[in-house]
Amino acid sequence: MENINGVVVRLFVATDQRNWRAVEQCFAPKVTVDFSSMNGSPASLLTRQELVQSWKAVLPGFESTHHQLGNFITTAKSDSAHVFCYVTASHYLPHEDGSLWTVVGSYDFDLTKNRSRQWEITKMAFNFKYQAGNTDLPALI
Repeated sequence: MENINGVVVRLFVATDQRNWRAVEQCFAPKVTVDFSSMNGSPASLLTRQELVQSWKAVLPGFESTHHQLGNFITTAKSDSAHVFCYVTASHYLPHEDGSLWTVVGSYDFDLTKNRSRQWEITKMAFNFKYQAGNTDLPALI
């Protein structure tokens, strides 16, 4: 199961490092993305390139980000898996009204093995709990 969890960990490490090629490699060619619990928008099916492009348009606006994961619960069959984990995401951008925006919640990931027998994320759903700090920071980027 470390290999399965490793894909999720690599996703967030690569995101914080702005290694977009590595981020893209964590996903299947098409991925369902659901942030509705935070932003009210319905889930959408995107290509991995579309997803990465959307993140590239937002995340580099912050001076840095830090995703901390924990409490993994992973179930797997031969070619499919589900991962649940907690996440705390810190976003830093110097600003006189507060430089830190923190989002706390959990994720549900579905993964499948591709033709090369490597795990890829096919679905990622964020379960929003709360946010703290300067919640206006995303509008400033």
